[in-house]
Amino acid sequence: MRARFTVGAVVVAGITMLLSPSPARAHHAFAAEFDEKKPVKFADATVTKVELINPHSWIHVDVKQPDGTVVNWAIEAGSPNILLRRGITKTTLKQGDKIVIDGYQSKDGSHRANGRDLTLPNGQHLFLGSSGPGEGAPYEVPRPGVDTK
Repeated sequence: MRARFTVGAVVVAGITMLLSPSPARAHHAFAAEFDEKKPVKFADATVTKVELINPHSWIHVDVKQPDGTVVNWAIEAGSPNILLRRGITKTTLKQGDKIVIDGYQSKDGSHRANGRDLTLPNGQHLFLGSSGPGEGAPYEVPRPGVDTK
């Protein structure tokens, strides 16, 4: 009797997961959206908005182009929980802050990128990576004293 209940519970749980909308089902791997061959680095980006939301946080920045125009970029980062463990809180970045940020542009060429590293106005370096090497993100050896986890 107990075995039947366990198998039945597993089947019901599986069907429920398949039929229900879930952020986990919407999650993507790095390689599905971003191109490791399109690195981007913004040396003087201005923070316009920070969204600490699941499953990925977003940092919106204005980037001045060589022709003087300004383009707003959306930089994907880790979940709020992951960022908190890396030292990024809701007060770390403020609108108007000048930051350095690098990562990898979206495959569709839009102004979206998967963020890797963030340098704060005070010079502190933080790791933003929302994807790890197992999810298709380029692997780089951590720099002692610079990359934090």
